[in-house]
Amino acid sequence: MSARPFQLLQLDHVVLRVRDIAAMIVFYCEVLGCTVERRQDAIGLVQLRAGQSLIDLVDVEGKLGRNGGAAPGSEGHNMDHLCLRAEPFDREAVVAHLQAHGVRLSEFGSRYGAEGEGPSQYLFDPEGNLVELKGPPDSPPVASHSPQAAS
Repeated sequence: MSARPFQLLQLDHVVLRVRDIAAMIVFYCEVLGCTVERRQDAIGLVQLRAGQSLIDLVDVEGKLGRNGGAAPGSEGHNMDHLCLRAEPFDREAVVAHLQAHGVRLSEFGSRYGAEGEGPSQYLFDPEGNLVELKGPPDSPPVASHSPQAAS
């Protein structure tokens, strides 16, 4: 078997098919802190910057969105959830901020992510997509391929 000619570096972008693009822009920009990176109104696409990654919003009524079928709803979703790494992560401050914006919250807990186990708050965007805000790891993950330290 030949070696893979590439390595994965990070999540590049997530695409959400949405019914109300204006409400989604307000939520992801004003509440969560994304910025509008680029708009392609002719095809119904708005790209939001989320740190080093993008969240693409595709209007289901736009040229691009009509290709994907029906809009997501209670009978089906276009993804399980997206996770956004947030720092600093003061749970009380995060929850107070989200509640001040009328955001529907879900479970809080310690969950494993790309950097290891750490605090995690689930919430819902205006169209019912599950979003996870992930804080810093409690301790760095242990690499499974690391050699054991000599005693």
